[in-house]
Amino acid sequence: MNVNLEIPEKKETINDEVRISVRDLNLYYGDFQALRNMTLDIPENAITAIIGPSGCGKSTFLRLFNRMNDLITGVRVEGIVELDGVNIYDRDIDVVELRKKVGMVFQKPNPFPMSIFENVAFGPKRHGRKNRVELEDIVEKSLKQAALWDEVSDKLGQSALALSGGQQQRLCIARVLAVEPEVILMDEPCSALDPIATLRIEDLMRELSKNYTIVIVTHNMQQAARASDMSAFFMMEEDRAGVLVEWGATEKVFTNPQDKRTEDYITGRFG
Repeated sequence: MNVNLEIPEKKETINDEVRISVRDLNLYYGDFQALRNMTLDIPENAITAIIGPSGCGKSTFLRLFNRMNDLITGVRVEGIVELDGVNIYDRDIDVVELRKKVGMVFQKPNPFPMSIFENVAFGPKRHGRKNRVELEDIVEKSLKQAALWDEVSDKLGQSALALSGGQQQRLCIARVLAVEPEVILMDEPCSALDPIATLRIEDLMRELSKNYTIVIVTHNMQQAARASDMSAFFMMEEDRAGVLVEWGATEKVFTNPQDKRTEDYITGRFG
């Protein structure tokens, strides 16, 4: 199989160090099985895209890594999810510390109704950082990492809600960066943005992946092809359980998929 889709030049090599390892993972909402027999490794300092049709469990899978599914009544997880060799579903895991280490950016920009400065300083303050000078340094560093500093440095006291959609999403990324995570989860981070803002977020992701491990859920095949190093294609089985169909380097998955279902999906025959 050969899919005619242009893939931009990616990193010369993908780090073979495994950051997150998933083994024999099954997830249930009550009696309903949402994910079945998931096994894959997510490399360090790379962008991994989770793709697939609606309802196949992509966001549920993403939320495994910071245990956000724990907040849903009736969820049960079986199997192993390791971050740096530690099973994050062990009973003695501090979930607050886990969520500091594994930050999340949501589909719709969700700045807090407070100033730009206080949005970015919010997390560090919650984790005990109180010194004003230290907080100013953290805010500046985080906004620079999120490629937003030059646009807002002279209006940090203004409401974050006055920013454009793309600026708000970069602010949310800065808010995540402020607590010094190691992994960044992004759930459809560009779906509410215009094409120009989308490309800015993609450029930002590529820059951040030099220092962070990024996992992104996206319905946008062009975005997955442009921005990610690795891709995982999910589908639903007849009982609506999400399964992993194909997993590998994005260039290979998009230009030479090994499963006919992958080819059909990325060429738009279904989904």
